[in-house]
Amino acid sequence: MRTLKTSLPLKILNVIGLIIMVAIFAMPFIWMISTSLKTLGETMVFPPKWIPDELIWENFISAWNSGPFLQYFMNSVLVSVGILIFQFITVIPAAYAFARYEFRFKNVLFSLVMVTMMIPAQLIFLPVFLNLSDWGLLDTLWGLILPFATSAFGIFMLRQTFKQVPEELLEAARLDNSTDFKIMMKIMVPMAKPTLITLGLFNFITHWNDYFWPLVMTTTESARTLPVGIAQLRQVDGGVAWNILMAGNVILVIPILIIFFFAQRHIIRAFTYTGVK
Repeated sequence: MRTLKTSLPLKILNVIGLIIMVAIFAMPFIWMISTSLKTLGETMVFPPKWIPDELIWENFISAWNSGPFLQYFMNSVLVSVGILIFQFITVIPAAYAFARYEFRFKNVLFSLVMVTMMIPAQLIFLPVFLNLSDWGLLDTLWGLILPFATSAFGIFMLRQTFKQVPEELLEAARLDNSTDFKIMMKIMVPMAKPTLITLGLFNFITHWNDYFWPLVMTTTESARTLPVGIAQLRQVDGGVAWNILMAGNVILVIPILIIFFFAQRHIIRAFTYTGVK
């Protein structure tokens, strides 16, 4: 009885804490959606109105028609998907080698891979920019894809997953004359599906929302992505049309929310399986 009395206040505190956390994370999104459906005048009133008097759906049409947004959208898709393809091609073999092979300087090389996670992209963007300039890749989609063709975080996550696979299973496959490539693709990759989906989602979100690198690398509309295009909505008739700007941001966020909705189960499984807390 005493335990029940003690646990009830704790449960109430947990619920209150969860509500506060959800409110903190959800309020910016709710405000963004609310502002995207307001008139320009309603975005300026104080105290702010959470619910507009009339839903102005035309804001999304105005945001979309304010520039070549279809071009921006397709560029974002090509860049994000292209980066994922290249990362899977490079990360999967590297993680398999670090997890299952024994070779000289293995720990040293893995430590060097981990060190790269601590280096901010802004610190090395200049030499990368100069290299891409020498190769003639400025203002191209390849210039947005190639600098991110691999991922130290992806190697780390997949290595942890691959190390969980029982060695007996691999030995049985080798007795059936399976090559390492076949073992990697037929056994390791299917078992690492939740981790691969999680890595894909994280990388997709990162590069879908990336503003810095496309801003540095692009000078024309042909290679610009959605974040750069939406940033240009800040200047409309000499001021900031917050309703149009927020409508553009909603357009930017919708694909991420859709993908996250379908992938959230795999994310939980991936972090549980790899032991990453």
